[in-house]
Amino acid sequence: MDKKNQFHSLYSVRKKTMALSKLAGGMLVLFYLVTEELPVNRDVSFWLWLALLVIVILGVDFFLGRLISKPLRKINDTAKQMAKLDFSAVCDIQTQDEFGELSQSLNTMSSNLQEALEKLGSANAQLEKDIEQERILLDERKDLVDRLSHEMKTPLGLIRAYTEGLDEVTDPEKRQRYMNAVLDATERMDDLIISLLDLSALEYGAAKLSEERFDFVELVETVAGRLLLNTPETDYIFHYELPEDKVFILADRQRMEQVLNNLIGNARKYVEQGGDIRLSIKSGPEHLCFKIFNQCSPIPKDELTKVWEKFYRRQNHSSKGSGLGLAIAAQVLSMYHAAYGARYIQNGVEFYFDFPIMK
Repeated sequence: MDKKNQFHSLYSVRKKTMALSKLAGGMLVLFYLVTEELPVNRDVSFWLWLALLVIVILGVDFFLGRLISKPLRKINDTAKQMAKLDFSAVCDIQTQDEFGELSQSLNTMSSNLQEALEKLGSANAQLEKDIEQERILLDERKDLVDRLSHEMKTPLGLIRAYTEGLDEVTDPEKRQRYMNAVLDATERMDDLIISLLDLSALEYGAAKLSEERFDFVELVETVAGRLLLNTPETDYIFHYELPEDKVFILADRQRMEQVLNNLIGNARKYVEQGGDIRLSIKSGPEHLCFKIFNQCSPIPKDELTKVWEKFYRRQNHSSKGSGLGLAIAAQVLSMYHAAYGARYIQNGVEFYFDFPIMK
């Protein structure tokens, strides 16, 4: 037995109880001898010894209560709280005996159980979050499949109808129209699939954004010139307001060009005949503000909040296009934490976004 165990054995409950019992017995014998030698009659001596006996018994009971009953009560109370999964209670027995060791063991077990319970709670919370995320992904996947099936139905129907009609058409001009219709439907499906794959890659992090310092004004001039100026048979009036100085940003040039293509192309697509398209860039100390306005009939506010959704198209308009352009633009801007939105102003709708500039 090592010194520590020897030391503990001297202070064990058994040793303390034995010592107390021997002390009480010795005191009783001593009191008896003392009372027998007192110059009093035998009856008085007996009652005196009996009184001392009661005092000894009460003293033994008191010390046994402190040595055994009180520690046991504390240990029992702590165990009851632990049984109710309440591990906040601490058993504060500081003695150097079995009760002190049991108290420390209970506190250690309580601490370990509390830690395990907290980890289990965190794991359950994460599991619930994962299950909820999985449910959302399943719902989104189902919704995506339903929408994609709906979007594919029209071009596939056109391809089938015109392909079947080619066998019966002998007029070369009519056959060419049928072929052009089939090619248009094929291109539409191709654009839809490419756009959908591109959007999915952005949403799930498969597509990474590069960083390049470039002049944003020059990029806007290039895209707007291609989409709004260098197009025949335009039936709108184009206004623009651009900074005279260069405005540099740090971003993925191709992705920002994609954003501009979708926003400017959307304005050209929905502008009313003879209406205005107004493009502007305002440069501030830290951010630039890009705006593109197209004159059109009023758009309900609830519809404006949906224009960024997949496959969403404005009501009472042609269904031409993939319906994913604005969703892709929104995803790219979100990845840069850029504020963006759409609002109806007098006689039309304005799309905008803010972007940090680089000196």
